[in-house]
Amino acid sequence: MVLIKEYRVILPCSVEEYQVGQLFSVAEASKNETGGGEGIEVLKNEPYEKEGEKGQYTHKIYHLKSKVPGFVKMIARKALVFHEKAWNAYPYCRTSRFFRTIPHNEYMKDDFFIKIETWHKPDMGTVENVHELDPNTWKCVEVVPIDIADRSQVEHSDYKTDEDPALFQSVKTGRGPLGPDWKKELAGNQDCPRMCAYKLVTVKFKWWGLQNKIEHFIHKQEKRIFTNFHRQLFCWIDRWVELTMADIRRMEDETQKELEELRKQGQVRGTSAANAE
Repeated sequence: MVLIKEYRVILPCSVEEYQVGQLFSVAEASKNETGGGEGIEVLKNEPYEKEGEKGQYTHKIYHLKSKVPGFVKMIARKALVFHEKAWNAYPYCRTSRFFRTIPHNEYMKDDFFIKIETWHKPDMGTVENVHELDPNTWKCVEVVPIDIADRSQVEHSDYKTDEDPALFQSVKTGRGPLGPDWKKELAGNQDCPRMCAYKLVTVKFKWWGLQNKIEHFIHKQEKRIFTNFHRQLFCWIDRWVELTMADIRRMEDETQKELEELRKQGQVRGTSAANAE
């Protein structure tokens, strides 16, 4: 058995704008999560073509150590690294994540994985079964809406006033602040860009006695990450809205080198699991 949920994130930007905004924000967020021997290591970031599909392939390692909950540490009993392989054939993307221990051991690879499939569509999140799952699977999927302007969806320790869409207004686009009825207003104004990221998350943890706890914990963390990330993306819009894909690729190359240096110095930074157990 696996636990599958579809997270729907509506944003006041176009699908074309989001492609740049997402990659910019991933690079910036990676730096915010790296330091003190932990964080993100980029192994590969290169174009790919397979069976007619073209896009960008990335392979990253997340050095976790202090950021995993206690019950995961009890299982592994060794330092954990989190591998992420992504095939970005925008507007469709798929990501596979799995754990390994240090020293290298793949014993959890087949029994503990996270798969994320995302469609980016120019709508208000009204498409049912956008991933075209079979009917029996789809009826078991829980749809979870994420409102980037709803502060109640943000954990207290994650909240930052400069990353609050309810307070932020873009100088370059005039978008924001997002009020309580921002989605209704967006739906009623055809001149404003809109899109939805449909993120289908499949979590499998085959370990007797802990399966439900781990799978629900992972989904809680994924929702937390999606919420914080998209709040940042919107509030950083003035930093990325005028960038091109060529700018983004140059930035990614620079970020890869910067992450190597950041992991070697400073203190552990970013989202911890301390308050998520």
